[in-house]
Amino acid sequence: MGIAIADAAAEYGGNVTLVLGPAEVYPENTSVNVINVITAKSMAAECISMFPDCDIAILSAAVADYTPVSVGKQKLSSGAKELTLKMQKTADIAATLGGMKKRSQFLAGFALETGNEISNATAKLKRKNLDIIVLNSLREKGAGFGHDTNRITIIDKYNNIDKFELKSKTDAARDILDKIVSMIRKK
Repeated sequence: MGIAIADAAAEYGGNVTLVLGPAEVYPENTSVNVINVITAKSMAAECISMFPDCDIAILSAAVADYTPVSVGKQKLSSGAKELTLKMQKTADIAATLGGMKKRSQFLAGFALETGNEISNATAKLKRKNLDIIVLNSLREKGAGFGHDTNRITIIDKYNNIDKFELKSKTDAARDILDKIVSMIRKK
């Protein structure tokens, strides 16, 4: 979704920077400035450093919530019957930016929920000080990851809920941008 949103935002005339983790697909619009990152830590650092100068931030990445405490330098032997992997919480980029957000900025986030979708996404929207949250569906065939289509629900900070049918990620990106534009115009 992030690439589709970046392409659509550039089509809408935006000055777009995309912080992109490892990906097989890149924006088609050559005006999109792509910053490649490898780790959740480097993605957080880039987003935090750029956020003060942006008007709209759309956080669509599925960044890992946890990362290994230590990373081995060589392959582990397969002789052990058990392996304990110690994990640490990664930075919550959306919550960090939500805490930094100025009144003039617009912050959109994404949620992928598997139960109590609307209530969990709404709680996340409030907890992270987002203006909208885009709820992704994993229950719908052809939606979510690994598809060119998605079915989204947009929840805004005023508790309005807009549900959309399954459609191309490009069209879903335009729905998200149209919602953002309409909310900014009402400010």
